[in-house]
Amino acid sequence: GVLPQPSEEVSRPMLDEPTKVFCETLVTVLKSGMDLIYAQKGRDFARFYVLETVARVPYFAYMSVLHLYESLGMHDRASWIKVHFAEADNELHHLLIMEALGGSERHEDRFLAKNSALLYYWANVIFYLIHPRGAYYMMSLIEDHAHNTYSKFLETNKERLKTMPVPQIAHKYYEAEDMYMFDAFHTSVEVAPAAPRRPRLESLYDVFACIRDDEDQHRSTLSNLVQTGTVSGETQLGSRSPSRSVPPSE
Repeated sequence: GVLPQPSEEVSRPMLDEPTKVFCETLVTVLKSGMDLIYAQKGRDFARFYVLETVARVPYFAYMSVLHLYESLGMHDRASWIKVHFAEADNELHHLLIMEALGGSERHEDRFLAKNSALLYYWANVIFYLIHPRGAYYMMSLIEDHAHNTYSKFLETNKERLKTMPVPQIAHKYYEAEDMYMFDAFHTSVEVAPAAPRRPRLESLYDVFACIRDDEDQHRSTLSNLVQTGTVSGETQLGSRSPSRSVPPSE
């Protein structure tokens, strides 16, 4: 169909039920698989390493497709590419933190993470080409699961984490002087604080609290893309990146 112009009001019907069921079933299967593989106690950092390796992949896929559309002159969504790049950069630093905590020490964990990421990338490229809203919905479910997983981990391990030191990479990322990339993924007014987030890290507990809050930002941004076809913070980004709407799903 004809793509809507940026200034047009876009009607956003509910996401079709078959797509919702497909995404929810797939996420449940993936979650159950990870629960089975990492059922052994004391393997949390390895589990998180695998999850964070794979978590970056959908954002790579979205950017690949959006760059293709831009190259063909079909779309103009510079603001989306910027936000997805910032989200991928955020997930990269989650991954680096997990590596610093020893999550990538075992060969089998690295093998699972890297091969899963390769397959997951192409699956997301295809899904995003066919049904962008469906792809965003599935990732919003995954980010919601990540937020809940880290919340539970913090609650269960609060006292232990408060005695553990902060990895240097976490200080470098969350307490940097230049927070441009960190601020760029805070687009959702639903969960955005009144002032920019400026974490202060005193223990590993604070690090995981930051990661949990990051995942909630990602979830909310993706949910807005599904429900409204826009990144809700685009008015804040607008001086450099004009708002764009996603076309109604086929």
